[in-house]
Amino acid sequence: MSTRLRGLLTLAVDIGLPIGLYYVLRALGTGYHTALLISSLIPGVSVVSDLVRRRRPDRLGLYMTAMMLSSALISLLVHDTRFLLAKDGWFMAVAGVWFLAGARGERPLAFVLTRFVLEGRVGPNRESWDVLWERLPAFRRIWRVVTVIYGTGLLVDAVVRVVMAYTLPVDVVPGLSGVQYGVWLALIQVAINVYLVPSGLYNRYSKLYAGLRDELSRT
Repeated sequence: MSTRLRGLLTLAVDIGLPIGLYYVLRALGTGYHTALLISSLIPGVSVVSDLVRRRRPDRLGLYMTAMMLSSALISLLVHDTRFLLAKDGWFMAVAGVWFLAGARGERPLAFVLTRFVLEGRVGPNRESWDVLWERLPAFRRIWRVVTVIYGTGLLVDAVVRVVMAYTLPVDVVPGLSGVQYGVWLALIQVAINVYLVPSGLYNRYSKLYAGLRDELSRT
C-alpha cells in the first residue's frame, strides 16, 4: 500500500469513524457529552497503535501521539460540551504555532511531511532531499515558505472551528467539522501548489536546480 493511500485511510478512520460513532450514539439516545467523550477516544487508540507498530517514531509521530492523548485526557476531565467541540480548534492552533515557530529550524515541518510523498520524484536526477537541502538555498527557502503557509492555514482553520463550536447547534458541529477537514485539505493543497509550481520544484530543468545541474555536468 502506498504512503499516500495509507495516509488517506488513516485520516478516514481518525475523522470519519468518530463522527459516525457520535451520530450513532446520539440516535440511541446518548447525551451530548457522553457521545463526544466516547467518539473522541478513537483517534487516540489509532495513533498509539501506529506508534507501537513503528517502534522508532519520528518527531511528527510523537507530536500526533501527544496531541491525541492530550485530547482524550481533556475529554475525560472536562465536562463542558462546547469546550469539547472546540478542542480540535485549539489543537489546530497549537499545530499552527508549531509550524510557524519551526519555519526557520533545521528541517521545517513542511519539508518533513512532504518528503515522504515527493522525494525521488523531483530534482534533476531524483536526488535525495538531503542533497537538495544541503546544496540548494532556494530549495530550503521553498520549504520554509510552505511551512509558513501551512501554519497560517492551520491558525485560520482553528479560528473557524472554535467559532463553530460556540455558535452552532451541538449536533451540527461534529459533522460540519468533518467536512471542514476535507475542505481545508483541498484549499491548503491548492494554495501550496500555486506557490510550488512557479517555484520550479516539479520541473527538473527549472532555474531552481541550475546550480546542481552545473555540478553534475562537471563530474
